[in-house]
Amino acid sequence: MRSDNVTKGVERAPNRSLFYALGYTKEELERPLIGVVCSYNEIVPGHMNLDKIAEAVKAGVRAAGGTPVEFPAIAVCDGIAMGHIGMKYSLVTRDLIADSTEAMALAHQFDGLVMIPNCDKNVPGLLMAAARVNIPTIFCSGGPMLAGRLNDGRRSCLSHMFEAVGAYKAGKLDEEGVEDYENNACPTCGSCSGMYTANSMNCLTEAIGMGLRGNGTIPAVWSARLRLAKHAGMQIMELVRRGIKPRDIMTEAAFHNAETVDMALGCSTNTMLHLPAIAHECGIELDLDMSNEISSKTPNLCHLAPAGDTYMEDLEGAGGVYAVMKELTKKGLLDTSVLTCTGKSLEENLEGVVNRNPELIRPIEHPYSADGGIAVLKGNLAPEGCVVKRSAVAPEMMRHTGPARVFNSEEEAISAIYEGKIVSGDVVVIRYEGPKGGPGMREMLNPTSAICGMGLGESVALITDGRFSGATRGASIGHVCPEAAQGGPIALVEEGDVISIDIPNCSITLNVDEATLAARRAKWVCPEPKVKTGYLARYAKLVTSAARGAVLE
Repeated sequence: MRSDNVTKGVERAPNRSLFYALGYTKEELERPLIGVVCSYNEIVPGHMNLDKIAEAVKAGVRAAGGTPVEFPAIAVCDGIAMGHIGMKYSLVTRDLIADSTEAMALAHQFDGLVMIPNCDKNVPGLLMAAARVNIPTIFCSGGPMLAGRLNDGRRSCLSHMFEAVGAYKAGKLDEEGVEDYENNACPTCGSCSGMYTANSMNCLTEAIGMGLRGNGTIPAVWSARLRLAKHAGMQIMELVRRGIKPRDIMTEAAFHNAETVDMALGCSTNTMLHLPAIAHECGIELDLDMSNEISSKTPNLCHLAPAGDTYMEDLEGAGGVYAVMKELTKKGLLDTSVLTCTGKSLEENLEGVVNRNPELIRPIEHPYSADGGIAVLKGNLAPEGCVVKRSAVAPEMMRHTGPARVFNSEEEAISAIYEGKIVSGDVVVIRYEGPKGGPGMREMLNPTSAICGMGLGESVALITDGRFSGATRGASIGHVCPEAAQGGPIALVEEGDVISIDIPNCSITLNVDEATLAARRAKWVCPEPKVKTGYLARYAKLVTSAARGAVLE
């Protein structure tokens, strides 16, 4: 066993003495050592229950003959970090999580790992670590929050809460109405209840084969989540016995399966950052063009919030991710020969799976749309591409042309929106918020929610080299590459320039002639870095384009 390096032989007596200092027994050290990577903390609602998940995982490990050893991973709550400097620290934690988990796993020579994440960067960060370390690993997430219920009985969620602020600013909602959302939108622990980034990534742990059935959809507060955790603890021992490692599971075919399920579910645009980054750790390069190719033949089967009015608990009741995958197999859209963390193939896993709610998970013959939930747009404004959650865009905004309203930061844009300076037909451009320019590529949930809450979601588009929360809806186009801080065309846009967006044809065009753009480019000077010290400054020097998943070099 790998752990023999710290537990066996006279030469390792000093190592064993330190295990004994921790209270471990000789018998425990003779079993496989399983690292339990727990992201519990008291600031993220999706993580406040992970101590209970960890205890259940450890019980499963012990029941199957292993010795669990718990250690922590960090996590940021994107909702609490939203709208201020804190959001600069969101995406960047993905790499801190991967690096620190790599260090702990290899320093202590664990035989296997159980990853217990739940929220936005925590899941991909641990998937990156799993691929990098490449010892037997299984994922057991914390589960989604239940949907909220307002005083009048309507169901609600975090995206409604953000939009309520926009409605208040527009005079459409009073303080009492805002308080109703505030008290009821987020009623339990768990990852926020729609198909936002956290739940998108947790669902994709199943699609890529690293999580057991239900890992993405069983609510955090259900006892079934604890039973799943115990089974995950038992299953890691089977993976250790059989020597099944993450890169045996996360193959190129598995990533294509994950992208296909992504399109069918209508996941967050952040998956277009995270899947390439995880694949990169596996030695696989995913490009944005492949995403459009997969989207072109993958029907969108689900409209969960923010695209619709159903939630993760409803998806679980309909049969979960497995039921979506079963629909996709009807047209041969998945490679079912791939190995999964069950030790079986995807084909074996899907035996007997049924779609229990064809209204929520549309049959593949009657989808919401013939193509997938995410589109990659290209054009002279974004030569390397940009992304939009097509399934959450109003029909009238699938094609839009309007004048640019240009802002060099999120703060400038949100101020103009709240002051009523953005009007129907506008195209809001927020730049210098990319991976390098931000630095950290902040999510723009406040501006997009304000636009929708003020009743402009069907008439105003927003374009940025930053990114969006999975809770964002509307014609919100992010990840514009190259970013402004690298001299990308978005840096050359001027107030009043006309921008054309054509989502069905995957194009985005700045209607300015090349001679004019060349003249502007000759005068362009990169602004001073917004952050010059600390981790963010170091990150800005190392991070690559969003088109490559914002991986570090």
